[in-house]
This record gives sequence, C-alpha cells and structure tokens, in this order.
Amino acid sequence: MKIQEIRELIRLIDQSSIEEFVYEHDGTKVHMKKPAAVAPVQAAVTPAVEQAAKPATEEVKPQASTQPVAPPTEAKPQELPKQEAKNTENLHKITSPMVGTFYAAPSPDAPPYVKVGDKVKTDTVVCIIEAMKLFNEIEAEVNGEIVEVLVENGQLVEYGQPLFLVKPE
Repeated sequence: MKIQEIRELIRLIDQSSIEEFVYEHDGTKVHMKKPAAVAPVQAAVTPAVEQAAKPATEEVKPQASTQPVAPPTEAKPQELPKQEAKNTENLHKITSPMVGTFYAAPSPDAPPYVKVGDKVKTDTVVCIIEAMKLFNEIEAEVNGEIVEVLVENGQLVEYGQPLFLVKPE
C-alpha cells in the first residue's frame, strides 16, 4: 500500500463518523482508530507475518522508536500549553476543518488573503485548504483583527489544527 493511499484513507476516515477501521492486504495491515475526543486519526502499518505471531485478542500497537526519548519531551509540551493558554485566552482560534494543504493566497503571485493586523468579518476568506484536489475557502467566522498566522504557506495541516489567532471585536 502506498503512502498516498494511506493518507487518503486517513482523510476519509477522519471526515466520516467511523470510529475504527482495519484493512489487510498483501502482508500489510492498516489499523486506524479515532479517540472519543476530536483528534487526528492515527494509523499503524504492520507486516501480516508479524501480526500472525501475536494472539488474536491482543491489540496491535505501533512500533515507536522514540520511546526512550518520550519522558524528556513530554514534560516540555505539558508546560507550553499552559503558557499559551494564558496568552490566548481572549483570542479566537480559526481552525482547519479538514486535513489538507494550507494556502495563504488564491494563487502563488497573489497577495495573501489576510495578514497580521488585518480586520476580518465572519464571512471574510482567510485562506484556502486543498484536500484531494479541491480548494476549500476558509472563512474567519468571527469579527475581529488577525493577531497571528500560525502556519506557513504550503504546509500540511490536520483537522482541528489552529491556523490563525483573532482578537474578537
């Protein structure tokens, strides 16, 4: 299975109400499961030979080479959101409604839809998210002023990922 096919599956599962998905083909197993809270879908790909050696009742867990590094990195992210929460309490986050590629402008040679300091209304288009060859205009959904752009042009974004911070009026 190609990585692009896996990405498409993740997008489709993420946009659906399916909570768990398992697919096996040619020695490859893809197991996707959404947690109860809204979060990006995680995928684990494991060879079927390794899968056959495990008992049928045991759940497949992705292999992580970062386990020895996990304790030091876990402490820092837990501290950062607390600091961010203090700074962004009164700000509205414009989040991505889908997985896709973020574009700040309608075309490469055009100026960005919005920049820091711009005033926006609820129906102001702030960016485009490209998903499966479709360009989706994202609106501000709030009246206010753009305080910060949180992603780079051309960056892959996840469902629910904050894109902009807006100071509401």
